[in-house]
Amino acid sequence: MDVGAFYQGDRCQFTVWAPRHEKVAVNLVSPSGRLLPMEPVGSGYWQVTAEDIAPGTQYFYQLGNDIERPDPASHYQPDGVHGPSEVVDHAAFRWQDQQWSGIPLDELIIYELHTGTFTPDSTFDAIIDRLPDLQALGINAIELMPVAQFPGDRNWGYDGVYPFAVQNSYGGAEGLKRLVNACHQQGMAVVLDVIYNHFGPEGSYFSDYGPYFTDKYNGVWGSALNFDDAQSYGVRNYFLQNALYWFETFHIDMLRLDATDHIIDLNAKHFLQELAERVAEFSQQQGRKFYLTAENDVNNVQILRGLDEGGYGMDAQWNDGFHHCVHTLLTGEQIGYYQDYGTCGQLAKAIKQGFVFSWEYSPFRDRWHGSDSSAFPGQQFVVCIQNHDQVGNRMLGDRLTHLVSFDALKLGAAVLLLSPNVPLLFMGEEYGEDAPFLYFVSHTDANLVEAVRAGRKREFSHFHLEGEYVDPQSKETFERSQLRWEKRNEGHHKTLRELYQHLIQLRRTIPALKKLDKQNLEATALEDQKLILLHRWSADSQIFCIMNFNQEAVSFESKLPDAKWQKILDSADEKWLGTKASLPTALESNQLLTIPGLSFALYQA
Repeated sequence: MDVGAFYQGDRCQFTVWAPRHEKVAVNLVSPSGRLLPMEPVGSGYWQVTAEDIAPGTQYFYQLGNDIERPDPASHYQPDGVHGPSEVVDHAAFRWQDQQWSGIPLDELIIYELHTGTFTPDSTFDAIIDRLPDLQALGINAIELMPVAQFPGDRNWGYDGVYPFAVQNSYGGAEGLKRLVNACHQQGMAVVLDVIYNHFGPEGSYFSDYGPYFTDKYNGVWGSALNFDDAQSYGVRNYFLQNALYWFETFHIDMLRLDATDHIIDLNAKHFLQELAERVAEFSQQQGRKFYLTAENDVNNVQILRGLDEGGYGMDAQWNDGFHHCVHTLLTGEQIGYYQDYGTCGQLAKAIKQGFVFSWEYSPFRDRWHGSDSSAFPGQQFVVCIQNHDQVGNRMLGDRLTHLVSFDALKLGAAVLLLSPNVPLLFMGEEYGEDAPFLYFVSHTDANLVEAVRAGRKREFSHFHLEGEYVDPQSKETFERSQLRWEKRNEGHHKTLRELYQHLIQLRRTIPALKKLDKQNLEATALEDQKLILLHRWSADSQIFCIMNFNQEAVSFESKLPDAKWQKILDSADEKWLGTKASLPTALESNQLLTIPGLSFALYQA
């Protein structure tokens, strides 16, 4: 059952799931002021098709005789989360991406951005002007942090309460379509971050309609959504429809499913399996592949296994362990979950196998954790060295730029882009952005604002203790988080961006780097020296990369296959603002080598 208001040319079909009521109507508050009684159509759904409905018509649903609420599947909330919903004519948009066929997973270079802080205008249209710059960098996919309607105009997006309504302050549905259309015309895919594990706390009227929540489980971010309790079919259908809505109506290429380990479902068929089945059917109908990638803290390969193997059928999964390895090696931090990491051996495992914890004891969790992912190809793992969570959940919103040296930033870029996974860059990372990315909200409920402030302080009391607390409700917090985009062409920022650009180019042009093949790969850790030696090969090329995570220069003996090894990149070169390169131009096996601290060198044969 399709839920929401569907404009069909001077008429509109309204469908809502409201099993708790014996009487439901559509109240057209603007411009006509009509009340349209709805008819039950089974399983708690109500429906009416009305004539003389124009796009822009605003409405509430009247539940019973006196409760009026916005549409749970509203396609537009022009006045925010508490105002009326609005009828949208999706067919009016003229798409120009008919030749677009998508980009395979193993070719993606993803750039995560927050619409509100990526540009001063905080709109989808403003992003379009920056696409050529991203494309010149080598980016071929942007990942938008959640854009579903949230309270006010400042929010990370994880407080959204209307999953079908595109944030009004960003430009609404039309603005998002223009952005996707422009991306596809320029050869770029679009990934959208969606939240199917909770609703935000302000403007959430779902309980007035039906059993969207369950008391069977305790939710981390409020009441747990009802995926397996009585009448859960209506909740499951709601989110299944939402996923297909983004693919069909907005031509989104991939959905990133937030915190799927908090989608609690003990049914014989997990919601993620059902979602994967529906998306596979849709992909077949459309003649091209649409992707699902999951964030999941459990490190369970069942997420990645195919549907025919009893798995959940996700195309890829975020591998946070990769980030944690790089972060701890570069910063030396050992607080919070970082206490589980900090060795070169772990990073070598992340490069070679995927998950760092494959059913080993985790000191942070005080239990055994993870599963063996070595059989799964690199394109099924999205990795990063920075993202919105790892930066924004620090008290000061500090990026790696604030925590480590310029040499360390270059080394981090190499690990990210030379590893056989799908790399994700966080906006500004490529030029060493030094504006923080802080946590910010713009709630209108004063009690909720105080609760958010108290909650963030409580979180910081156990993790990332440095610095003074920053008020998330303050507009200044949001403004401080906006990119200083002009810096990408200045000084060391420009050099770092050129290094990222060069690494991406090498990744695309050297066969040994292009194929995300774990079989043709060796990642060796020399723990005492804090070195990682990366060897990758294909039928007609091979690379050898030396990565030094030691602050000081390190000497070691190379053990290489016989070949004519030539150096093609050295981060210690003056070109990359290095101190002084010490590695030879040509390499031989069993040769004593010295590499400067916090540097890398790449050889090709």
